[in-house]
Amino acid sequence: MPIATVNPATGETLKTYDALGDEEIEHRLATAEAAFRTHRTTSFAERARLLHRAADLLEADARDIGRIMTTEMGKPVKQARAEAAKCAKAMRWYADHAEELLADEEGAKADAEDSGASRVLVRYRPLGPVLAVMPWNFPLWQVVRFAAPALMAGNVGLLKHASNVPQTALYLEDLFRRAGYPEGCFQTLLVGSGAIEDILRDPRIKAATLTGSEPAGRAVASVAGDEVKKTVLELGGSDPYVVMPSADIERAAKTAVTARVQNNGQSCIAAKRFIVHTDVFDAFAERFTEGMKALTVGDPLDEGTDVGPVATEQGRDDLTELVDDAVEAGATVLCGGELPDGDGWYYPPTVLADITPEMRIHQEETFGPVATLYRAADLDEAVAIANDTPFGLSSNVWTRDEAETERFVRDLEAGGVYFNGMTASHPAFPFGGVKRSGYGRELSGHGIREFCNITTVWHGA
Repeated sequence: MPIATVNPATGETLKTYDALGDEEIEHRLATAEAAFRTHRTTSFAERARLLHRAADLLEADARDIGRIMTTEMGKPVKQARAEAAKCAKAMRWYADHAEELLADEEGAKADAEDSGASRVLVRYRPLGPVLAVMPWNFPLWQVVRFAAPALMAGNVGLLKHASNVPQTALYLEDLFRRAGYPEGCFQTLLVGSGAIEDILRDPRIKAATLTGSEPAGRAVASVAGDEVKKTVLELGGSDPYVVMPSADIERAAKTAVTARVQNNGQSCIAAKRFIVHTDVFDAFAERFTEGMKALTVGDPLDEGTDVGPVATEQGRDDLTELVDDAVEAGATVLCGGELPDGDGWYYPPTVLADITPEMRIHQEETFGPVATLYRAADLDEAVAIANDTPFGLSSNVWTRDEAETERFVRDLEAGGVYFNGMTASHPAFPFGGVKRSGYGRELSGHGIREFCNITTVWHGA
């Protein structure tokens, strides 16, 4: 993929960029290493001051950067502005909480004495330059949820962003520079995916985080493992959305529409598989399908648009293949399913029913506004269908039954279980998955500690 802004609403290439050469990459690695030596010694108060400044600037820039994101990857512009606001909120949250989250932990006196010490504590120390390989679907948020905790912990960041959002990537580097961060604390590397291995193998890079596809995660994890470097991976999901008889069906169906088509359906934590108890299946399916049909599809820069184009032509082709395969194997199309005429990489909001295990869509992630409906005879079957996927990022369950709630928390194979609402990330709560959705956690105290040297400090008696 060339490093370029290609407007998915028109297919027009707006800007192209040359990849950094070897000498430029070397300069940036050296600059990052030098910046870390200084940044690691700064106080939490100073780090917080800088991050608050970055949040203020981002908030002021929300309208402009929102248009850039929409032009680069097609999300409705009102959602782009909301993404910028969410990033500013996360920056402030880490600026205000990092010192507490990374405070020294004093060991119990009895345990210290048992080890022959007068005092034992745990200290969280930064690792060094961290490489972030980030995707295009939330081009600000995916980066900020790494950068804010990493910088507050005393690390420095090098961003290899998706090649179709170069303007957003360069904006992020400029944002942190304008906020007052010293040179090298946060840098964008305009490079292709072929350059990642050499950068990751460089001894100055101490760890890596990746959000993206499973193949990309495997590649980064393989290199990092060979180099014995820490990684955090978030590799997508095929999240279940379970509706039980005690649910508020009207609310569940209305929320389901948003949960499926947020960000044009291109969200790792978007609900994708809708598993509905047979007693309420027909009522839910009717309301959900009508809600999907009512969505406004169009120019993502139009304030009234609900669903814009898929971000890339290849992404739309992949989506089309999955839907066509399912239909050929017997799936029923309740709405959508046909490509529209005209420019841009649009795909209509689509609902498919009668899904069977041999269909590719049963196991593969649908990264676009396509929902699959399943009928479950009882709670056991609902759990079985929900877990019948290689992914395990998050999950949504609608029930008012406390016994069912406990059962779902116990048995769903996912990094999160959201009841009577839709999955949404928040800086205070850990985010990540199990199975092929990856490992490690972002956000919260768990996320900021991922790239810390957890150090035992022992004082003799």
